Amino acid sequence: MMTTADDLSTFSSLAALDHAKLETLARAGRDVDYPAGQRLIAEGHRADRCWLIRSGSVVLDATVPGRGDVAIQTLGPGDLLGWSWLVPPYRWHFGAVTTEPVHAIEFDSARLAEFADTDPKFGHALTLLLFEALLERLQATRARLLNLYRNSGETCTTAPLRLGEAGGRR
Repeated sequence: MMTTADDLSTFSSLAALDHAKLETLARAGRDVDYPAGQRLIAEGHRADRCWLIRSGSVVLDATVPGRGDVAIQTLGPGDLLGWSWLVPPYRWHFGAVTTEPVHAIEFDSARLAEFADTDPKFGHALTLLLFEALLERLQATRARLLNLYRNSGETCTTAPLRLGEAGGRR
């Protein structure tokens, strides 16, 4: 089934796009359904699409030597999955697998890139949208790391090591 601008307008993450840009985005999208346990992204493989999740959940994972695939984050309705198609070498940096049935809008990255080249205003809006999603993902990762390294009974009193200081990277 083809995606429409009206379908896309229901996603809060796309609120910054006007109707014309939503129509352009919709021309690159199509509705897809995946069963639980379906691998959508294999780390290191060619990145050629992205998804906007309507329902269900997807776990991002990373391959860790000696441990296999380790869950990094769970994405759900309204989340954007996959932006590696935007940056050379166009390879997935993580893996992704559905943990329950997923209904999503799948976007063809070649069409998105073509539309962005043809309409720089659309390209700019799309880039901002993707960077906003990336920033949210980084903030969520930061919060998880803080929780992981926080000892519930102690407070860290040592200042963090900054780049360029003894022991830090330059």
